[in-house]
Amino acid sequence: MSYTLEAKSADIAEGRSARSTSAAAKSAPAYQVIRRNGTVTPFDASKITIALTKAFLAVEGGRAAASRRVHEVVEELTQQIATALMRRSDVGRTFHIEEIQDQVELALMRGGHHKVARAYVLYREARAKERAAEKAAPPAPSIQLNVTNADGSKSPLDERRLIGVIEEACAGLADVSPAPILAETRRNLYDGITLDELALAPIMAARTLIEQEPNYAYVSARLLLDKLRREALSYAHGRSEQATQAEMTAGYAEYFPAYIATGIKAGLLDPELGRFDLERMAAALKPDRDLQFQFLGLQTLYDRYFLHVHGTRFELPQAFFMRVAMGLAIREIDREARAIAFYDLISSFDFMCSTPTLFNAGTTHPQLSSCFLTTVSDDLDGIFKSIKDNALLAKYSGGLGNDWSRVRGLGAHIKGTNGQSQGVVPFLKVANDTAIAVNQGGKRKGAVCAYLETWHVDIEEFLDLRKNTGDDRRRTHDMNTANWVPDLFMQRVAEDGQWTLFSPDETPDLHDLYGAAFAERYAHYEQKAERMEMRVAKRVRAVDLWRRMLTMLFETGHPWITFKDPCNIRSPQQHCGVIHSSNLCTEITLNTSDSEVAVCNLGSINLAAHVTEKGLDQERLARTVNTAMRMLDNVIDINFYTIPEARRSNLRHRPVGLGLMGHQDALHALRIPIGSDEAVKFADESMEAISYCAISASVDLAEERGRYASFDGSLWSRGILPIDSMQLLADARGEYMRADTSTTLDWDSLRQRVMTSGMRNSNVMAIAPTATISNIVGVAQSIEPAFRNLYVKANMSGDFTVVNPYLVRDLKARGLWDEVMISDLKYFDGSLGPIDRVPEDLKALYATAFEIDAHWLVDAAARRQKWIDQAQSLNLYLAAPNGRKLDALYRLAWERGLKTTYYLRTQSATHVEKSTLKGTDGKLNAVSAGGGMLSAPEETASPPIMACSIDDPTCEACQ
Repeated sequence: MSYTLEAKSADIAEGRSARSTSAAAKSAPAYQVIRRNGTVTPFDASKITIALTKAFLAVEGGRAAASRRVHEVVEELTQQIATALMRRSDVGRTFHIEEIQDQVELALMRGGHHKVARAYVLYREARAKERAAEKAAPPAPSIQLNVTNADGSKSPLDERRLIGVIEEACAGLADVSPAPILAETRRNLYDGITLDELALAPIMAARTLIEQEPNYAYVSARLLLDKLRREALSYAHGRSEQATQAEMTAGYAEYFPAYIATGIKAGLLDPELGRFDLERMAAALKPDRDLQFQFLGLQTLYDRYFLHVHGTRFELPQAFFMRVAMGLAIREIDREARAIAFYDLISSFDFMCSTPTLFNAGTTHPQLSSCFLTTVSDDLDGIFKSIKDNALLAKYSGGLGNDWSRVRGLGAHIKGTNGQSQGVVPFLKVANDTAIAVNQGGKRKGAVCAYLETWHVDIEEFLDLRKNTGDDRRRTHDMNTANWVPDLFMQRVAEDGQWTLFSPDETPDLHDLYGAAFAERYAHYEQKAERMEMRVAKRVRAVDLWRRMLTMLFETGHPWITFKDPCNIRSPQQHCGVIHSSNLCTEITLNTSDSEVAVCNLGSINLAAHVTEKGLDQERLARTVNTAMRMLDNVIDINFYTIPEARRSNLRHRPVGLGLMGHQDALHALRIPIGSDEAVKFADESMEAISYCAISASVDLAEERGRYASFDGSLWSRGILPIDSMQLLADARGEYMRADTSTTLDWDSLRQRVMTSGMRNSNVMAIAPTATISNIVGVAQSIEPAFRNLYVKANMSGDFTVVNPYLVRDLKARGLWDEVMISDLKYFDGSLGPIDRVPEDLKALYATAFEIDAHWLVDAAARRQKWIDQAQSLNLYLAAPNGRKLDALYRLAWERGLKTTYYLRTQSATHVEKSTLKGTDGKLNAVSAGGGMLSAPEETASPPIMACSIDDPTCEACQ
């Protein structure tokens, strides 16, 4: 048992405060306890609660933590024991610890908890004798085990190396120990164990301890590194080889040229990498940065990013980062110097490139862009060309956004056949199935989002696409959907007006209009419909359609709500096109047409690395942004384009999307609750700083490399920066706009530089979800609030225990981090709210996504949006949603000037997994780090939300 009865006895006398206390406990301070060493302490019945909880955990295992019955029983037993003790005494009497233990034993027996009571009795009778026997016993004889090598031969197990690797993995980390890892590892060894199983055994052992101490996530990663080093070094050098982390200080320099040669020979790396000064590149590698990884991050890289030949990885982490950096610097004049600068930035985790860039930079097919936006024309050639384009773009890791608003609706006339159209939905079904068929080489699912404007006659069927009922031929279970909502519709909702649905073949100009021009033309078509001059038209009450949109959003997670007018009115590129949709993750807002497929290249700043106790480190941020913007701009010229329309658009406008991640970590570091005015202010100030630096960096690049081709006539050329375009939206909206427009930096001088020197990039900012790259770096996704403080995260690499390290640090400082706290966090779904012994300031600081009012997320997003020339992936969380809350939340998002929203996440009936890896049977069954497919942990996470999976891999297509 992980919790001994000795500890249980001690806890009764000395334990920490419990999650809740009974009435008896509150009256206990008049009583005293004599401890075994003779000291006297106040009696506290809540300590009995902790001891009993640990006793049940010890006997019944981790599942006891999930049982409401056990919690209720423990509370009842605590009260019985405290009452019995007080009944037997006068006020002020002192108890001996043995007397308390007698009462615990009696209460357990009377309650019928015989297994717990029996173990307790046996312990009290035998423990002293056992301790004496343990001291006197000679060490157990060593049994020599053999290891089965890759070629089938056997060799003696190198016990000394096994111990050394585990000790090295624990070195320099607080509150971790090699002993439990080594003990559990030995328990899983057997004669003839394979090399892969031997490598997995200590990883398995360490990862079961993560819920107790977050630093074991680093230990697990370092143990995985040992397995990876053996695999990569052996393949690159062509001989069986392994090395410790200490040996890699010199070993990386020898390995790196061999790695490049191996990759080129295998046809995976661009031969141009071999013409770099590889000795200089190798000398710039920093092996100690391998130690920055947590297990989830390194396992993700191992499974999906590191280069391999037939499943054998030959790419080590620092070589991986240098390969990406060299790929991005391949056309620089002093490419070695630039590559080293790029490497230093991403390997430090200050910034991380998007997933397609990490996948493909430096390879023979460098498709490095994240997002592609297309518009579908209203003819069969155009429709199926768009579907083919989807397949070509998705093949190399692109996330797609398709505008379907031009395709005529159900019942519309088809001139060529003199028939009637079946509408948009059948074609969406084909697009859905194409996304499944083209799955990016098994690395990620193909991912696409279809957008439709709210006036389209098929909008009602479009709302139903993700339903699990109805005709499956008119459902798209695997494709995301989004409403492209004009301001006029939201105004009609606010005024409880009527709304008319049209087929776009009869209203073709609505597709390209927004603002006042759209409202005027829409009114014209409504008048035609009233005169019965439209073949296809349907009038509905705007509020009824809005309610149905929100109902489907709640029931299916789709379609998302995105707003057409702010995207276009604030677009720097409104002089040369129209934004008809966003992308897969709703953060990209770029023009599309038949001749141009919009492309965006993403990367994200790790905001947590740019804050100190004093606040935002502006100098470090400026350095990061300058280098990051150069990397993103380089992507445009290096990129492998699968269709000409994407190449034409990207080279003409050169948009990039600099975003951020680790926002929640930054707030924890600054000790700011996310549901507070201070958090909204920090969102404002941090995004203002990023915006200022990003625009300035693009001006610097324009001065060095030239402005982008379509600069003249843009808002930039007129001195209208993103913050200035807020006034354009306010002018268009009038009374329906409520947004802050305050500033703190010197924008006048930057505005002048932009008009004088121009911009290298038409767009520079977009906040993507960072679903995967934040795992690599080890911080919270994007601008997300903390999901839970303790939960099991499921993604394509498996299931991972995630613990909030900031919370653990604070609970340790207050003497509150123990096995009962872990049990309570599981029981209360990672929430501190119901745990009485946690102070209120910590509950506020570590409030989780469903514990804060969603308006804080909207307010913070609105403050960021005023600085961003594109948009942000904004998830919204509601613990107990209803129609009124949904209506108020999404109206607020519109009124605050947000361009888009992303998933609506709501609580399900069951939440996070109640037991984690501690309950496994000890077999090698909880990690798949190469070496064959292994089974999942004993119990996997229940779906934490209704609308979508918190880690749906299809959400990772942007980053």
